[in-house]
Amino acid sequence: MSAGKQNSELKSNQKNIELKQHFLLLHNDDVNTFEYVIDCLIEICHHDIIQAEQCATLAHYKGKCEIKAGVFDSLKPLKDLFIIKGLNVTIE
Repeated sequence: MSAGKQNSELKSNQKNIELKQHFLLLHNDDVNTFEYVIDCLIEICHHDIIQAEQCATLAHYKGKCEIKAGVFDSLKPLKDLFIIKGLNVTIE
């Protein structure tokens, strides 16, 4: 395989990884109140009150909840905002 073709395939694979669907997950903790978590979901993810309450409840009882889906580059800034607010979130 030529170096040019190999380089093109690497770039294509990297682009596919970047465009892959990821999920921002909120993890349960014993520190933050429901009200605080709900306020953060509304502020950062623009959830409505019902969606925010459901996500907070699911995270509490199931241990984690998918709060947003998208490409990694769009979820990373949201994750950083949640971390600043003291919430435990990950991207999968």
